[in-house]
Amino acid sequence: MMDPRASAQDVMRCDLCETPVVQMHCDTCLVNLCVACVGVHFFADLSKPHKIVDFKDRKSTPFYPKCKSHDKERCEMYCKQCDIPVCINCVDFNQHLGHELSKILRVMDEKKDMIIKEKNELNDSIYPTYQDIASDVQNRMSQLEKEYGDLSRAITKHGEDWHREIDELVKKLKAEVDVMKNTQLQTLQKQLDEINKTMSDIKDQINSMETAIDTNDMSKLWNVMSKVHAYRNLPHKIIPSLPKFIPGKIQGEEFNKMFGDLSSSPTSDEYGCSMETTQKSPEDGSTPPVKQLLDEPETVTTIDTGYGKLYYVACMRDEKIWTSGNTMKLYSINQGLLLKSVTTKSGKEPFDLAATESGDLVYTDYNDRTVNTVKNEKIEEVIRLQNWRPRGVCCTSSGDLLVTMSSDDDKQSKVVRYSGSTEKQTIQFDDKCKRLYLFGKDITENKNLDICVADYKAKAVVVVSQAGKLRFRYTGHTPVPKNEPFSPRGITTDSQSHILTADIINDCVHIIDQDGQFLRYIHCGQSNPCGLCIDTNDNLFVAQFRNRQVKKIKYLQ
Repeated sequence: MMDPRASAQDVMRCDLCETPVVQMHCDTCLVNLCVACVGVHFFADLSKPHKIVDFKDRKSTPFYPKCKSHDKERCEMYCKQCDIPVCINCVDFNQHLGHELSKILRVMDEKKDMIIKEKNELNDSIYPTYQDIASDVQNRMSQLEKEYGDLSRAITKHGEDWHREIDELVKKLKAEVDVMKNTQLQTLQKQLDEINKTMSDIKDQINSMETAIDTNDMSKLWNVMSKVHAYRNLPHKIIPSLPKFIPGKIQGEEFNKMFGDLSSSPTSDEYGCSMETTQKSPEDGSTPPVKQLLDEPETVTTIDTGYGKLYYVACMRDEKIWTSGNTMKLYSINQGLLLKSVTTKSGKEPFDLAATESGDLVYTDYNDRTVNTVKNEKIEEVIRLQNWRPRGVCCTSSGDLLVTMSSDDDKQSKVVRYSGSTEKQTIQFDDKCKRLYLFGKDITENKNLDICVADYKAKAVVVVSQAGKLRFRYTGHTPVPKNEPFSPRGITTDSQSHILTADIINDCVHIIDQDGQFLRYIHCGQSNPCGLCIDTNDNLFVAQFRNRQVKKIKYLQ
């Protein structure tokens, strides 16, 4: 017979005598008992109210936590204000006088319900989603292996093509060298043959002269014809003109451009990869031409909007701008004419404007907690928030929306990325769990996919990577035109990845590079600049808060 102690099925034993048969359980002490040991356990410690139940009913008795203030008491109540369990003595001694108390069992039931709900969400939704994401990452890894293999093979093939071309070029140049050499050798050989013949003739002449000198025969002496004058004209010296080989200079950067280069791709803080919250490459992936800052920015045109107060401006692709005050107005830039006017659904002024790639307008309505689009003057609700209110909005290169928002009590602020109405990413805290934003308002996405927020309460421009990691904070530059504290409002970026922010108190626009280094101020007589936007030609549009004008400013060459 198998020893029950060695059996894999023998998992429950009496905690006192280790009998492999357990029928009872003490819910107070959490001890398993056989029938014979129930009395032993009960009388071993009479100070406890032992709760003996059938083994199958174990853990049915609630195990109340010990009171931190009264060692021998158990807590059966819960103080909501203090967020702690309390015992009867705590209540009797008025330690929680006036506080809202609940039975701890009810609190625990609520806690269990919440845990069950979260567990179900983890089981039914979140974990399967992570499985799908993991599968997608594995597929992309496999695809990446294949595509990088194709890329390496393409470079190798191109190198082989270059080697063949170079071999052909070397062969051609060497053939030309051989032709030049043979031509010049033939010329020199011809001259050498003529010189040898002349030398032979001179020898014959010398012999004839020696014979004539040694003879007494006058006729032979008379017949010697002197040709010395002919030989005095020495042959021309032929000096071959040797060609020179001038090697082309192989300079690293030039050679790289000639051979080919890897196209640049978006980067972020982690592993040189771009985050995919379904992001596209910025613009079309091409490198924009380098433009230098003008020494003196100039105002190109000014549009008077007629608002009581002007807040924001959004550039469209067809030489038009949307502006916002108590309504939203569309203007022709070149003609300065009002084309249309749209009122928000709530009738209140919009909090921010942005233009989509397709030419639609997006606006946030702080009052009714919505983000909306305007298509052909028809307003469609895209996002509706609860317990939060939208403030700034921008349209990303991937077609997502980035929305800054604040809690109803204005104590919290965060950035949320949406694809349509689906929340994809939340950015609120840094790596040390500290708040990134005190009161984030205006927002934009840089060409390197950084997310830039003007936080006027923190008096800073806060820039995070696409993954939501803090890159830097820009807190202004000294000296400032009016020497007032930095007060950022509107924010935008250009094709050079410059970040521009309106300083409403100092009547200027700050330009910083993508790493937070100050470059210069734009100070073209702006009055309380508030909203900013950049058109496709890198012209800057400034919405001026008090004088209700939009200035178009050229600041890049």
